[in-house]
Amino acid sequence: MDFAGALSGDHLKFLFNGFMVTLYIAFISIVLSFIIGIIIGTLRYAKIPVISKVLALIVETIRNLPLLLIIFFTYFALPEIGIKMSITAAAITALTVFESAMLSEIVRSGLNSIDKGQIEAARSSGLTYIQTLSKIVMPQALRRMVPPIVSQFISLLKDTSLAVIIALPELMHNAQIIYAQNINYVIPIFILVSVMYFIVNYGLSLIARRLESRQA
Repeated sequence: MDFAGALSGDHLKFLFNGFMVTLYIAFISIVLSFIIGIIIGTLRYAKIPVISKVLALIVETIRNLPLLLIIFFTYFALPEIGIKMSITAAAITALTVFESAMLSEIVRSGLNSIDKGQIEAARSSGLTYIQTLSKIVMPQALRRMVPPIVSQFISLLKDTSLAVIIALPELMHNAQIIYAQNINYVIPIFILVSVMYFIVNYGLSLIARRLESRQA
């Protein structure tokens, strides 16, 4: 093992740049998937004829596909039908599609967890269905959904490493380039990469635990 060579200034800078790409991809994907997930989950909860069934089919299909396949399809297959994207855009698109399906199920479950009696009481008091959903159901459901949503965000951050297959210059991609130079760099680089992932994910998990404890 060559810690001095593996963790040289240039290598650390290269890894840090990759880590910034990882965080950027994760942040954009989290924001987009959160918005889309809430919309899809709410529409499925509302049980709108046809639309709910179509969305259910799409969500279940995506949830049962490996993320690796979705990344491959986004970057390699879509250009065949005229949809070309950069590596970064393809990674964000694939992660957003996959995580939106996951988050929509969390949202739908959260909405379903609210006591139906509250909904009936709100409707009987004169509130419309939309008002009941936005003022009574959604605020309570969101509080219950926070811990599992944060856990899903942690999974998303780790899943960004799968984009290495399309040569996205994220953390794992840059790590591979470094340890490919010298076999003695492998363990030191993997230790540092593990620490970098751990710090961010552990921070998010602490947030999830604190939020969960507040719900108890």
